[in-house]
Amino acid sequence: MLGQQFSPACTKLPTSRMFSPDPVPTAIQEERRNTLGWCMYDWANSAYITTVAVGLLPAYFARSIVGPGGVAIGGTMVSATTLWGITVSVSALLAFLIAPVLGAVADFSSTKKQFLLFFAYLGSLATTLLYFSRTGEVLLTLVLFLIAQTAFTAGNVFYDAFLPEISSGEQMDRTSGRGFAFGYIGGGLQFALALGLVAGHELMGISQGEAARIGIGTAGLWWAGFTLYTARYLRERRRPVEIPAAYRAYPRFLAYAATGVARTWATTRRISRFRHLLLFLIAFMFYNDGIQTVIDMATIYGTEELGLSNEVLMLTLLVIQGIAALGALVFSWLAARMGTKSTIMLTLLLWLGVVSYAYFIHTAAEYFTLGAVVGIVLGGSQALSRSFYGSMIPPGASAEFYGFYTVFTKLSAFWGPLAFAMIRQASGSARLSMVSLVVFFLGGMVLLHFVDERRAREARLAVAF
Repeated sequence: MLGQQFSPACTKLPTSRMFSPDPVPTAIQEERRNTLGWCMYDWANSAYITTVAVGLLPAYFARSIVGPGGVAIGGTMVSATTLWGITVSVSALLAFLIAPVLGAVADFSSTKKQFLLFFAYLGSLATTLLYFSRTGEVLLTLVLFLIAQTAFTAGNVFYDAFLPEISSGEQMDRTSGRGFAFGYIGGGLQFALALGLVAGHELMGISQGEAARIGIGTAGLWWAGFTLYTARYLRERRRPVEIPAAYRAYPRFLAYAATGVARTWATTRRISRFRHLLLFLIAFMFYNDGIQTVIDMATIYGTEELGLSNEVLMLTLLVIQGIAALGALVFSWLAARMGTKSTIMLTLLLWLGVVSYAYFIHTAAEYFTLGAVVGIVLGGSQALSRSFYGSMIPPGASAEFYGFYTVFTKLSAFWGPLAFAMIRQASGSARLSMVSLVVFFLGGMVLLHFVDERRAREARLAVAF
């Protein structure tokens, strides 16, 4: 595993204790626990993104809360797809605004773990409360979903920022892929339980809507419960920090916040010195726009545009989870042989095929086939993008730079679902919305082609933070 195992200095012990088990874990055991604690957060919060944001809630929102006729707003009927897309965009905008400053504060004060846990439990609480969303309660549902989605996104800033601390060099792709694999398996397991509840609702004497709400609420409990493992085992490296003289008279929180703003502004001015890192971020902004929009809108696309049953939609998502776990590991293996950048380019080529094929599908079998391909490329494209970025950022500024990563992630995630929603509202069909994503994948591929991995990794060591 990662790191070096050490031997404690020899000391003279009583004979009776010389061969007793050592209760103190070795360095390598600590490192394994640390990595496992990190991976388990993906296991925990993936229940939300799979069961709630992508699985049960979009279909339940479209069919039971809003209904096929939509909602009248200002004399205009607005579809469930449009409302969903706008809410996803607003949550992305909120994360876009707060992530860089919070990341800088966390780096300066060594509080990444505290921020991670805060957003984890805020998001899990909002998710659990979604159980109380019933037919017609559109505003309550959207507000709780907005809180949960924003907390999920903000928490991942600090989760991602731990990656350079627990792994390095060639191991980073493997560790990142392992984290995603944990997420797909954990999220898929919880989703399978929720799906079984929905499918067997008659045996339990409850309605399908009640079963869906229980599945959604228990996803929040899953998120909160397994985060306890992360709270127990994930360790943050403590670095001595000193508040700048200009802010020492402030209360501690305000001093950290002011320092975070100052560091964020300084990083913004210095980012031009990391030319290839910046180019990657712009490329990532383009192609991630397509990926996030597919993730956020796939279920509601199948519900409203294709008219597929809940059983088909949920089974497809379950298959995606299982395949994506394998895909994350397979593409990490390919990256070790082809190079990270070349492997990401391969995943983007496959994504082009996905959104092009989605324009033409009509049947459940075609949707299921599409889901299988999505599962293959989803884990690889996400895991490798995260580790590729982590290999290029300066040491000692991981949360701050992952805050910028989230800025670009959420700037793209803001425009993608919003554009999808507007095209759907204007055209009356989501097919044009889906095929328009080709532009984002092509743009990302072209820009990524010009990123020089070697120069980007050399530049990270040339600037002190």
